[in-house]
Amino acid sequence: MRIAIVNDMPMAIEGLRRVIESAGIHQVAWTAFNGHEAIDACREDVPDLVLMDIIMPGMNGVDTTREIMRMSPCPILLVTSSVNTNSALVFEAMGCGALDAINTPVLTGNNAYGSQAPLLKKIAMLSILTQPGPLGSQSHFNIAQPRKVSLVNGSLVAIGSSSGGPQALATILQSIPDDFDSPIVIVQHVDVQFAHGLAEWLSTLSNIPVRIACDGDRPVAGTVFLAGSDNHLILAENGTFHYSPIPRDTPYRPSVDVFWQSLEQHWKGRITAILLTGMGRDGAKSMLSLRQSGAYTIAQNEETCAVYGMPKAAVDLDAAIDVLPIDDVVNALLKKR
Repeated sequence: MRIAIVNDMPMAIEGLRRVIESAGIHQVAWTAFNGHEAIDACREDVPDLVLMDIIMPGMNGVDTTREIMRMSPCPILLVTSSVNTNSALVFEAMGCGALDAINTPVLTGNNAYGSQAPLLKKIAMLSILTQPGPLGSQSHFNIAQPRKVSLVNGSLVAIGSSSGGPQALATILQSIPDDFDSPIVIVQHVDVQFAHGLAEWLSTLSNIPVRIACDGDRPVAGTVFLAGSDNHLILAENGTFHYSPIPRDTPYRPSVDVFWQSLEQHWKGRITAILLTGMGRDGAKSMLSLRQSGAYTIAQNEETCAVYGMPKAAVDLDAAIDVLPIDDVVNALLKKR
């Protein structure tokens, strides 16, 4: 991959350059010390990936991400030492189209090598996600088996999202009434270290409680559950949430497809499946299967997506019953109550 680095610290740029080149398969496309330089550089030379800092003088990482995605769209990974103390900015940048976020690795000293491995792993994952290829060229989940009798019933809302997702999720949860009588389960592509922060951020905006789905929990009406692991969230036959490392080869962790497949197998009641903004194809095949099983399915429309990847894949498969602007999704949900 040709990778660009945006950071106002020369030492950080040089350290990240060494990490990138140490893999032996990537090269640095260009570097920028501030947002304005990055926007200009991206306009002239669109890289395969941008490593973007959040806190920079003048134009911060949020505004820079927004402008790059508007003018020269490309994959952006937030790499910053201030993630935990600036989680709202991280999620805002992800709402503008950044794919994911990771803490800046230790760049020097005895712990440098081990600290750099997660960044290289994240880059490798994004390399897979951003590769062009025919829709459905690879399936990362098993074909759903016929539904089995389960202990769970009633209605459930399942939401899948990726790049741009946090802001889209905030828009939906701000409009959900406090008497909403179905559980909502969200699978958002986000690194596990930021899942709790995302749940806390969404809970400040939501009219109903938002929390991480834990092993053994059951979907509860009027509660929002967020997948909170690098393993896949699934609904077991007994109606409880569990996390599974299988399938291991999917680049999407947690995977929308894996969770939605488990719903088709084990949720006895009504399902509404919503696929929001995001890069890639995760959720498209399982949405089609859910629609064929009687679920109500919604894809976010292109005009309101930060990245029209996952919803487009669903639309191309004719998996979505409705294709709606993000502001109309809740109204559609309420009509189906």
